[in-house]
Parts: sequence; C-alpha cells; structure tokens
Amino acid sequence: MADEQADTPVLAFFDVDNTLVHGASAFHLVRGLRAARLITLRDIVSAGWKHARFKVRGENDRHLAAAQTRGLEVITGITVADMAALSDDVWARHTEPSVWPETAALAREHLAKGHQVWLVTATPTFLAEVIARSLGLTGALGSVFEVEDGAYTGRLDGAFLHGEHKAVAARALLARTGADPAHCWAYSDSRHDIPLLSLVGNPVVVNPDQGLAAHARAAGWPTVRLQRASIREARRRVRREAPEASSRHGGPTTVRGDQSTEPSG
Repeated sequence: MADEQADTPVLAFFDVDNTLVHGASAFHLVRGLRAARLITLRDIVSAGWKHARFKVRGENDRHLAAAQTRGLEVITGITVADMAALSDDVWARHTEPSVWPETAALAREHLAKGHQVWLVTATPTFLAEVIARSLGLTGALGSVFEVEDGAYTGRLDGAFLHGEHKAVAARALLARTGADPAHCWAYSDSRHDIPLLSLVGNPVVVNPDQGLAAHARAAGWPTVRLQRASIREARRRVRREAPEASSRHGGPTTVRGDQSTEPSG
C-alpha cells in the first residue's frame, strides 16, 4: 500500500502574486518593457499606481479587468523571441529579488517529498514558465497569449487564468497526472482562489486578504503568515503530513490552459 501511494503523484499548487512573489509579477514585466523602450512612461506610471494599490489592498475585480486589457495591449506586436529574452531579464532584475524566501522554502519542502510543484497564475505563461524553471519547480499554468507570425496579437488564447479558471486548469492537470486531489496541496493569498483551494485536500492560505481570511476561518483551513515561526510550522506540517510520492517528471514542464507539453530535460 505504501509503495502504491509513493507511485501516485502528489501536486502542490502555488499562486504567484502576493503568495510566492511580493506584489504583482505583471508589473515586473511592465518595468522590463519600459526599460526595453517597448512601452511609454505613461504606461509604467499607471501600472506602478495599480501595483502599489495591489500590494496594500490585494486584488480588485475592476482593476484586474483593466490590467488584463492593458496588458494585452502593451505586448501587441512584440515577437516571441524578444519576449522570451525579455522575460529572462525581468526575472533576473525584478522578479527574483521579489520572491518571498519563506514561500519558496515551502515549495522546496514539497519537492523534497517527491511532489510536483506547479505555479498556477494569471501571469502570462511566458513569464510564469521562467519563474518555475528558475526556481526548479515542475511547471506552470498561466494565461496564454495568442501568437501569429511569431508575434503576440494582443488577444488571449483561451481563458484568463483567474478565479474559477485556475481551478478548471488545475483539475484537468490532476486528471492527466492521475493524482488524488485529497492528497494534494494548494497555497494562495486571494479570495479569488477559493475554487482552487477547495479543489485539494490540503488548502493553505498565505497572508490572506480579508475575504479569504474569513472563508479560511469558517472552513478551518490553516493560515500561514510570512513570519519565521509560522513558516517553520508550515514546513514541519508538510514533512509530517504529506506522503512521499513520485514526481514523475524529468524537468520543468509548462501546461497552457488545458493542454500540456511533455517534460523537458
């Protein structure tokens, strides 16, 4: 029985913005686009104001919709090759310094148990996959942007991976991998991720917004604060309660919406 359980993959899903990364990862992309002179100063001033609000207040439906629309506009016409190079630079200059070391340590605890660790985020896949690869995680579920003739069109290819759409994508991945949701984990700060958190047997809220904090109290979900003692206990819980498992992957993988690619490496 133990051997059978060890052969069954266990997945841990991590939200990105304000869970793994301080603030909004899309803003880091905006900074990189500005440095590359691909957008205007007005764009980055507007994005900076929204980013400051996001860090203080968390997600807001109206601002999320505006950010989505504006984000689609600013990448229109940028080639896939240029965006790939830019995403690597954005990671090194802006995103990596903003990673919460405490949450990254939690992800490493899951990797040490043989679990697959997946980012699940509204962040564009081309940036989410760089974050996942750079942190040594299994892969990324992210928003996919349409490409024609090697350049981004400014349109989404599928759903904006937010709210219920995260749960849909995660559910599809669980089905493909054969993982038992009851043994899987998910981490997020946002009330919008309640569908994702409810999908697994081990939901954990991280520095939650007001709505998620209230839901977690009612549901009896554990809450982690990005403080040394709280993170130590969260890591001990993974060591104590999470089963050993086979990760069944040979390197970082990217899943885009409901379609997957084979592991690389």
